[in-house]
Amino acid sequence: MESTVNSNVSAPEATATTNFIRNIVEEDLKCGKHKTIVTRFPPEPNGYLHIGHAKSICLNFGLARDFGGRCHLRFDDTNPAKEDVEYAEAIKENVRWLGFDWGKHLYYASDYFEQLYQWAEQLIRQGDAYVEDLTAEEIRAHRGTLTEPGKESPCRSRTSEENLELFRRMRAGEFADGAKVLRAKIDMASPNLNLRDPVMYRILHTPHPHAGDKWCIYPMYDFAHGQSDSIEGITHSVCTLEFADHRPLYEWFLERLGIYQPHQYEFARLNLTYTVMSKRKLLQLVQDGDVSGWDDPRMPTLSGLRMRGYTPESIRSFCDQIGVGKSDSWIDMSILEECVRNDLNIRAPRAMAVLRPLKLVIDNYPADMTEEFEAANHPNDPAMGSRMVPFAKEIYMEQDDFLEEPPKGFFRLAPGREVRLRYAYIVKCESIVKDEAGKIVEVHCSYDPASRGGSAPDGRKIKGTIHWVSAPHAVKAEVRLYDRLFTVPNPDKGGQDFKTFINKDSLQVLDTACLEPDLAKAAPGSSYQFERQGYFHVSSPADDGRPVFNRTATLRDSWGAGGKKE
Repeated sequence: MESTVNSNVSAPEATATTNFIRNIVEEDLKCGKHKTIVTRFPPEPNGYLHIGHAKSICLNFGLARDFGGRCHLRFDDTNPAKEDVEYAEAIKENVRWLGFDWGKHLYYASDYFEQLYQWAEQLIRQGDAYVEDLTAEEIRAHRGTLTEPGKESPCRSRTSEENLELFRRMRAGEFADGAKVLRAKIDMASPNLNLRDPVMYRILHTPHPHAGDKWCIYPMYDFAHGQSDSIEGITHSVCTLEFADHRPLYEWFLERLGIYQPHQYEFARLNLTYTVMSKRKLLQLVQDGDVSGWDDPRMPTLSGLRMRGYTPESIRSFCDQIGVGKSDSWIDMSILEECVRNDLNIRAPRAMAVLRPLKLVIDNYPADMTEEFEAANHPNDPAMGSRMVPFAKEIYMEQDDFLEEPPKGFFRLAPGREVRLRYAYIVKCESIVKDEAGKIVEVHCSYDPASRGGSAPDGRKIKGTIHWVSAPHAVKAEVRLYDRLFTVPNPDKGGQDFKTFINKDSLQVLDTACLEPDLAKAAPGSSYQFERQGYFHVSSPADDGRPVFNRTATLRDSWGAGGKKE
């Protein structure tokens, strides 16, 4: 493989956070063990990437970036029954969106199938592999337990010549699926169950998404993974902790084949509260209709987080903040949410939006008059400029900003009380109108013309300030309030059905929201802070043409201590 440095690996900012893997890489370069660092991100194209994969992406691409090396994107596509081109394309898109580029170093394990097959024949000739006739159930029964050794198969004593002939007939398509497998001949009494004659090849008469219909036998992941690293000249093979017990098997294959042996380093995977990280379970949510798809904004997939309004910068910041360690631990969802708040607080322009409208009529305001008030697009960034917000006799306010009988500490609007309208005037509630069911449908107020801009000339203090939208100028929109998908921190705990804990309020659709007129021009993919509401992301328009906004995050953590929704 090439050893030239790939300048395309550069993503955004280099990280200053150190960890044990970075220390190893730094020492290997310093002592001359390696001249160029070569890492890889090797997903299986059997689902969409999730936030856990982002940790691995940032680590592997970040190492290559920071130490002047290169990082490969390789699809470990050894199981065509579960893989799809859709998944592969989504993976490439998500890695690019996260801010990384593999340049010309895109690889597929399936491109190595012929070499892997030849290596399998080599192991057979050496007496290190044999063709097995036992069924999958019988192989499992022979495997033994953690405290009892396994039982050797009758097929283990076959000659190399007989095994070679059978393996070639397997490749030729002479046997049905499951009729035979190729196993490594290692040690059925090994305390490591992965070394008890693991399966190397199985028969599968299924076309491959990348390799086509050339093959009817496919290598197992454990046989292809280490050799693929070897072929590509990977210097630091970085995996999560669950692969630590597989490392002796990878090393056994490489040693028996006499080929270059990369060293594997394991780090703790990301466990995030209030979600699941199993691709199998995420696929179940999609197939059962519990979510709208892999890119549902409630999903922990990168596509879902992107649809919700998370930025690449916020996810990279999150991965940098949680660090890389050797012990499994749980990261609270609130840390990820705070990362996106911190990022959007800087980059998201402000706007006013009334999500649950209540009409407010200013009785002493001229019916034929319209004013405009200048509003800053960002309170701390003058470079973002400002916009003009229209004001009229009838405006919309939030239902929650009015109470007929307010409790102590309620500083918003109530009968006889004054409140400041953001950017505009001070108004006082004079009366209310209710419908036949007793629901408040209108609030009538008077305004102080001398309080333009929100200041009282006589110096009286107004404790409450509320946002609003001019009724004649309001843009009707659909707003989707997304929340955590599960009600408990660990839905998998205790072996219960994880779907039991799905949060039934994880999505609320508000179809009568009223927005200030400038938001009619909001481009899909952009983000805003709705004042006093949270951060919202512009989605594709609704079928009737109305703009659609997805809530990315509330302005502050609404779950509170102990994981309880406030």
